Amino acid sequence: MIRCITYIIISIFGISISFAQVKSEEILIKNGEIELPGTLTFTKENTPLIIWVHGSGPIERNGNQSAQNVQANYIKQFRDSINKENIAFFSYDKRTANKNNSKLLANTKITDFTVDAEKVIAHFKNDTRFSKIILIGHSQGSLIAMMAAKNVDKYISIAGTGEQIDETIIKQITKNNAPLGIAARKQFDTLRVKGKIETVHPFLMSIFGKPNQPFLYSWMQLNPESEIKKLQIPILIINGDKDLQVTVEDAKLLHSANPNSKLVIIENMNHVLKDIQEEENNLKSYYSPEYQISDKLIKTISLFIKK
Repeated sequence: MIRCITYIIISIFGISISFAQVKSEEILIKNGEIELPGTLTFTKENTPLIIWVHGSGPIERNGNQSAQNVQANYIKQFRDSINKENIAFFSYDKRTANKNNSKLLANTKITDFTVDAEKVIAHFKNDTRFSKIILIGHSQGSLIAMMAAKNVDKYISIAGTGEQIDETIIKQITKNNAPLGIAARKQFDTLRVKGKIETVHPFLMSIFGKPNQPFLYSWMQLNPESEIKKLQIPILIINGDKDLQVTVEDAKLLHSANPNSKLVIIENMNHVLKDIQEEENNLKSYYSPEYQISDKLIKTISLFIKK
């Protein structure tokens, strides 16, 4: 019994030491008046640092969106897993997720998110605690990170689209409603030519509402295939075969545009990076943190960074 108690005490103490090894810092980075508060975690110095660039929507540093009730917590799960590989990690609240920025968001363009990412990179560029900087762009962030990757050592795209955004959205809509997909194409054509849409289709208001049009117009001007061709650093392109939003074909398009990249398709991983064994859990995983992040994702990224 004494030996058993001693073992339990030693085990608990060992676990406490393990947790204590992860250091955490709250950091506020600014782009002018825009506030980008984030969390840095690392186990020791002289290790690689990942900077995460968010996908679309008002996503906070852990991967959640309170307004849409998205509680997947996937970035927090990624952080915890990658720290165990002795890789440092920083993610920040997207400008649209921080209420302090609400009065500064009118006419936001996609390039504004790129400047945000560049400000974050500049903050860490001369931080001697970290051996190199790896930029990860997820979903919409894949394109944003491509454009911000001038001063980093490696670039990783996760679930990044391979086509211009109008083609991606049209395909997503057409998959569920073909006539509405035709209507969406007409709306995009109008926006491309006129820079605005006066009469918005009532069933497409969430996409083409007037407050969204300047951002959407700026996004349409960018082609991921053209942007990734400009990169001359090591590139890893990842997509999950259970992704409901971005297809494996998108990843292949990006890879074809820059053949020097490494392409990895991860079995059973969905858009929020969760390991999905049953299809019925795919959408459920967006709204609950109980689904675990893909181990294959962590292993793939860790190997690429340490190579």
